[in-house]
Amino acid sequence: MREIVLDTETTGLDPYADHRLVEIGCIELINHMPTGQQYHQYINPQRPMPREAFDVHGLGDDFLKDQPVFAEIVDDFLKFIGDDSLLVIHNAAFDMKFLNAELEWLSKPKIAMNRAIDTVQMARKKFPGSPVSLDALCRRFKIDNSNRTLHGALLDSDLLALVYLELLGGRQHGLLLDSNAKDKAKETANTPRMVVGPKENRLEPRLHIVSDEELAAHRAYIETKLSGAFWLKHEEV
Repeated sequence: MREIVLDTETTGLDPYADHRLVEIGCIELINHMPTGQQYHQYINPQRPMPREAFDVHGLGDDFLKDQPVFAEIVDDFLKFIGDDSLLVIHNAAFDMKFLNAELEWLSKPKIAMNRAIDTVQMARKKFPGSPVSLDALCRRFKIDNSNRTLHGALLDSDLLALVYLELLGGRQHGLLLDSNAKDKAKETANTPRMVVGPKENRLEPRLHIVSDEELAAHRAYIETKLSGAFWLKHEEV
């Protein structure tokens, strides 16, 4: 299964209030694991960078004016994300709004919202009432984000890929490795199961295999401590 972890940086909050994309970063996952394939592009927003956005991203007008406009990079971007790969995005509505606005202005088909996996919603469901910012989730999962002094699309995508893996259950998500297969099987076998009968619920007896050492210890205990027990005198031979 192919997924794309995606992040964008912008000049502001609303593409329909004259704000534009300035950066896109994408990381490819196959079966939830990074492959090393990535897409990264700075974009000329064709407007000045607001001071508050510069403080967040560190991208100034002199740098951005030398970058290609979105129309020049759109085909490479769409080729990288493909037609059906799921898009893993932190606060997906925000990024999708900007991407689809840019596509709309170029008369290109929009990206379907049902392709997006929103990790903010995943985190809120998993940790209700807790902070779900990317920084907060990195702290929760002990992911090193010390390089994140400024927001950058590729760095944030890299961190989000690690956070997404943890939200799914960690690096062994969905796997039963050979090294722990016996432990998992033993755990399952030793768990009492509820058997539903016609009149009552009852626990199914658990299989217990006694080792030779346990049998020897049991016999020694009987011979030394219980040799005069009444039930031993009447046990069947």
